[in-house]
Parts: sequence; C-alpha cells; structure tokens
Amino acid sequence: MRATVGDQILVHGDTVGHHDRRGEVLEVRGNEGEPPYLVRFEDGHTGLVVPGPDAIVVPAQRGS
Repeated sequence: MRATVGDQILVHGDTVGHHDRRGEVLEVRGNEGEPPYLVRFEDGHTGLVVPGPDAIVVPAQRGS
C-alpha cells in the first residue's frame, strides 16, 4: 500500500455495528509512500495508522 499527503484512508468496519472510518493522510512516515501514516479521521481524532487488509487508499484529486 502506498499513499501521499492528502490521500484518504478508508478503513472498513470489520464487525457488525462498526462503521467504516475515513481519514486524511497528513504525513507519510514510511519510505516511498509506505506506512505508517499520520491520519486525521472525520471525528477529529489523529493517529498513526498502519493499514491492514481492511483498508484502502483513495487518491486525492490533483490538478493536472
């Protein structure tokens, strides 16, 4: 998995009753876009994330 600053991380809820979580990548701490990522989630929580198989990166819209 690779991400850049501004991309979105979508973590799918893995059990009944757990909702999907979406956050913005604020900082990439791994080499060449690899985890871990500093992410600010929609609820305002900021944390260091090493995404698992239940997560995807949604690329940010970039100008051409």
